[in-house]
Amino acid sequence: MTRQEVYHDIEQTMGLVPEQFKLMPDEALGPNWELFKRYQLSDQTQIPPKYKQLIGLAVAGTLHCQYCTLFHSEAAKLMGATDAEIEEAAQLAKETSAWSTYLNTLRLDFERFKDELRRAVEFIKNQAKSLAS
Repeated sequence: MTRQEVYHDIEQTMGLVPEQFKLMPDEALGPNWELFKRYQLSDQTQIPPKYKQLIGLAVAGTLHCQYCTLFHSEAAKLMGATDAEIEEAAQLAKETSAWSTYLNTLRLDFERFKDELRRAVEFIKNQAKSLAS
């Protein structure tokens, strides 16, 4: 597709051509737009749109990116996310970041961590089987 054809597709999808796409070199524009359209805007992926945006918001918050947090919070709302769901995504990002910092700073033995996690998962699975019986 030509640059003008990509611009037309973007405008048909978003109502305008955002500056970040205008600044891309010709060879990057088409592929980047296709990826953006597929993973950010499409409902034809494995993860439902609202969940994708909540995941994106959590990642953006962890990266401290004001552009991405604004985009993903607005996109999440467009996809039906509630304020409570956005708050929960923020809490999950905070918890994940905090635990990552803690575990990596203490340099816990990774093999032991994997073994303990495997044992905990098996325990939880067995508990669920017992409750279902």
